Amino acid sequence: MTTQHNVTTSTEISDFLLNCFVRSPSWQLWLSLPLSLLFLLAMGANATLLVTIRMEASLHQPMYYLLSLLSMLDMVLCLTVIPKVLAIFWFDLRSISFSACFLQMYIMNSFLAMESCTFMVMAYDRYVAICHPLRYPSIINDQFVGKAAIFILARNVLLTMPIPILAAWLHYCRRNVIENCICANMSVSTLSCDDVTINRIYQFAGGWTLLGSDLILIFLSYTLILRAVLRLKAEGAVAKALSTCGSHFILILFFSTILLVFVLTHVAKKKVFPEVPALLNVLHHVIPAALNPIVYGVRTQEIKQGIQRLLRKAW
Repeated sequence: MTTQHNVTTSTEISDFLLNCFVRSPSWQLWLSLPLSLLFLLAMGANATLLVTIRMEASLHQPMYYLLSLLSMLDMVLCLTVIPKVLAIFWFDLRSISFSACFLQMYIMNSFLAMESCTFMVMAYDRYVAICHPLRYPSIINDQFVGKAAIFILARNVLLTMPIPILAAWLHYCRRNVIENCICANMSVSTLSCDDVTINRIYQFAGGWTLLGSDLILIFLSYTLILRAVLRLKAEGAVAKALSTCGSHFILILFFSTILLVFVLTHVAKKKVFPEVPALLNVLHHVIPAALNPIVYGVRTQEIKQGIQRLLRKAW
């Protein structure tokens, strides 16, 4: 019996179809250009930042190692989502295999959680640098970065693994058209004939436990930083202290604002066009990735000088 797109058993499913703005072909055309430019910018800027930190001995410090980790996470997220979206826009390649869909789901969930956790560790780094400057070299060192990287990887790899596993165990018997540009957990799970209550609960509980705890700790770190900064009496000390964590705060603002807008739009999905949540889902994987290295390159003098030296060597 030939396998059809509308299948009768979960074992017969060979692919899903991503319904990415297919009802709005003009949107596909207009979105493809800025999306491809953002993708190239994200990949190029993050690669430049990684090479600069790798080549410049003066940047071999814990803060820049954490920034390198953030750049690598951004690049993986971009490569997981954007090429497939552009393939749909340009070549109508909407089909995605069963295994590829759940792999994409896992990478998106785990790497977004890793990025949030990295921001939290970077906030702690800034807290120690400003509130305990004399102890900074003994607390924030290469060993700390190694342990932090293991924690970021282990926590988020393990706690996000049940999301695609629970979704893959569901029985898909009627529909295989995903009303999204990516294999988001609930966009896929709601296609099944089974009860998805457990999937919803784990997605909600896991997401708010991981991202929520990170945001609380980030907020606490910056509250303590602000309190310490306001106590500084030396002339220019406040401005200097704030400038050391200004870039980091801007990046967190980008990350959390887009995530918050997406969550609010998803909650109010009956009141907005269905394309809006799908668009925000895609943009959340590329805009922070494009802006993160630019913000650090513009606001951090050491990185700016390192890039300039590399460019002079290249020419």
